[in-house]
Amino acid sequence: MTDQGRILIVNPNSSEAVTAGIAASIESLAHKNGPKLECRTLEAGPPAIESERDIEVVQKPLLDLLEQEGADASIIACFSDPGLATARERLSHPVYGIGESAFQEALSLGARFGILAILEASARRHEKRIDGLGLTSRFCASLPIDLGVLQLEDEVLTFSRLLQRGKELRDDRGADVLILGCAGMARYKEPLQEALSLPIVEPCQAAFRAALGEFKPR
Repeated sequence: MTDQGRILIVNPNSSEAVTAGIAASIESLAHKNGPKLECRTLEAGPPAIESERDIEVVQKPLLDLLEQEGADASIIACFSDPGLATARERLSHPVYGIGESAFQEALSLGARFGILAILEASARRHEKRIDGLGLTSRFCASLPIDLGVLQLEDEVLTFSRLLQRGKELRDDRGADVLILGCAGMARYKEPLQEALSLPIVEPCQAAFRAALGEFKPR
């Protein structure tokens, strides 16, 4: 471990392409003299986390990895925040979920936020979680682009769908800030923000900013 400490970001699915996108999205936020940043892929994870079953199955190997690594702070890079509460109970260092961090950042940027989801089932999970967090009055909707995590590699199709749903959230639902509802969408933040003229929250960036703000190396 360096003198500055280490922040570990774990992609709970086994897609190296998603991990590479996460690393690229937060590279510019890392400080030269700040904590070391390490992005890892959970090899034991499913190719994509798209269902309640995926969320359940991934928790044990994810928690095992977080315990073994012993970082100064950890980030779970899946919008569903699998195992977040348990990780905070079991680990002595701070643990951040990108979904939770994205909600907190969105609330600071606008009056009402919307979420760009991958699938209809994902959108339903988002709505349920928002209700449980008591954020319904600040929430417009979660709209799916009907693409799985691995399909997000198709840049032309993905951006077209994100733009279409983003316009709907902005123009028809009253959103003044949008959240990308999957870590695999990271590469689309800047072009989408420019096209929609709205602040876009990229969840991995939000979690990394939160971790940096509270970072205390052991």
